[in-house]
Amino acid sequence: MSNMFCFQCQEAAKGTGCTLKGVCGKNDTTARAMDLLLFTVRGISIVATELRKNGKQPCDKLNTFVTDALFSTITNANFDDDSIYARVDEGFIKRNKLIGKALEMGISLPEIDELKWNGTREQYGEKAAKVGVMRETNEDIRSLKELIVYGLKGMAAYLEHANRLGYNDVSLHAFIQNTLATITVDNLSTEELTTLALKTGEMGVQTMALLDTANTSSYGHPEITSVSIGVRNNPGILISGHDLHDLEQLLEQTKDRGVDVYTHGEMLPAHYYPAFKKYPHFAGNYGNAWWKQREEFTAFNGPIIFTTNCIVPPLPGASYTERMFTSNSTGFPGCKHISTDENGHKDYSEVIAIAKNCAAPTEIEHGEIVGGFAHNQVMQLANKVVDAVKSGAIRKFIVMAGCDGRMRGREYYTSFAEQLPKDTVILTAGCAKYRYNKLPLGDINGIPRVLDAGQCNDSYSLAVIALKLKEVFQLNDINELPIVYNIAWYEQKAVIVLLALLYLGVKEIHLGPTLPAFISPNVAKVLVENFGLSGIGTVEGDLQKFGLNR
Repeated sequence: MSNMFCFQCQEAAKGTGCTLKGVCGKNDTTARAMDLLLFTVRGISIVATELRKNGKQPCDKLNTFVTDALFSTITNANFDDDSIYARVDEGFIKRNKLIGKALEMGISLPEIDELKWNGTREQYGEKAAKVGVMRETNEDIRSLKELIVYGLKGMAAYLEHANRLGYNDVSLHAFIQNTLATITVDNLSTEELTTLALKTGEMGVQTMALLDTANTSSYGHPEITSVSIGVRNNPGILISGHDLHDLEQLLEQTKDRGVDVYTHGEMLPAHYYPAFKKYPHFAGNYGNAWWKQREEFTAFNGPIIFTTNCIVPPLPGASYTERMFTSNSTGFPGCKHISTDENGHKDYSEVIAIAKNCAAPTEIEHGEIVGGFAHNQVMQLANKVVDAVKSGAIRKFIVMAGCDGRMRGREYYTSFAEQLPKDTVILTAGCAKYRYNKLPLGDINGIPRVLDAGQCNDSYSLAVIALKLKEVFQLNDINELPIVYNIAWYEQKAVIVLLALLYLGVKEIHLGPTLPAFISPNVAKVLVENFGLSGIGTVEGDLQKFGLNR
């Protein structure tokens, strides 16, 4: 049995792929379990698509199953083989029921392994070893198919967040499933797959717009906010990830309980929403990007809740493992999982009880950071921004959205931000901001030089801002704007953001710290020739390339 092969994240071993164990900490058994889950989802998607073609709409629970399954295979989301194989079990049951419905309706289904295989738990491991990434032997076809699948994973993550808030668009579920079916069944050319990748970007924009509506309708539009990065004297609960609905429930259940709530990593932008400011025990943000959690979680002293991905497996004997909780698509062996009941409710009573017996967080930083520059807030500053551009006070905007990660090469982004001329402004979203959001970069006529729009999905805000500036300056092409794109990536939510930008026509995107391992040389050539996509170089060289010399 082969060990594993995974190259979906930026830290893929040797820049080619992880074959023994994931750099993320994922075991080979977990990787194979995920491969089998994706195999199951492809089968479900094939039948669901045929049913739709014949007027039979799959139920919401099936759609939810697919998005959750895709989300659980995102990098750093789920390390628990049992929870993944439980999804596989459920998936085969759902697939077989769908096949039964299709046969009852006289629908002809393709003769394909994803629909025919019915093995036992004992056979899962052996089957999983045969259905992974390398099942596609053509390097370029494999590259484009995986690019699309990773985009779909990012879409699924954002769609799931919107769904939790009661916002849905069945066309997005249909697209995800139809696309999985198409790339599984149809013999598509590289040109057809490239077109489908851009279509995935288009639907990614639609998904992020839906999530933006869900978040802002539920919690108000983000506003300029100073967020404490220090600590208080009460015991605390640390919530990580991206799910605002989970945070809302936690804040409600911890009211008047003598326990403070802190955010970590990508949950920082929750502080920008007006609805959460009514909670006096919503204390601030603790720590930095996801990859520093081992030392930061140890110092926090209280329980930690993972609402989505970005789990770093604790070291053996880590003091915080017993106070670590997972929810939604996440999982880790030995950690308690907080399930959602049929009404979408989570019970945090055990977490609260543990917190009350913990020491207050140990302070690792102090001061404040400013954020909340999503599209609505920036539009309120539009006149000020436009005047600054017209006067020359702002020469260029630098989009530095995306992900942070462990590689030393990511120090590039800190140095790049430090060396930017003082007449430039950084537009950011995602955890990439932790490389520079605490630097004393100052402001331009009262406009901070780092404008944080929020989470990675709030890259949508940056697109909205760019399109609005294009309108204001009466330009024909978004690429005529004084904007440079220097984006860091790590996992699959960044992939859908990249595809969304390509769909919107943005060119000359610089992507780092390395180009994706899943992009073959021929596919890379297409992206370079058609979109000007390139990697990063040295700070000095790139500043010169971008016309950003001091």
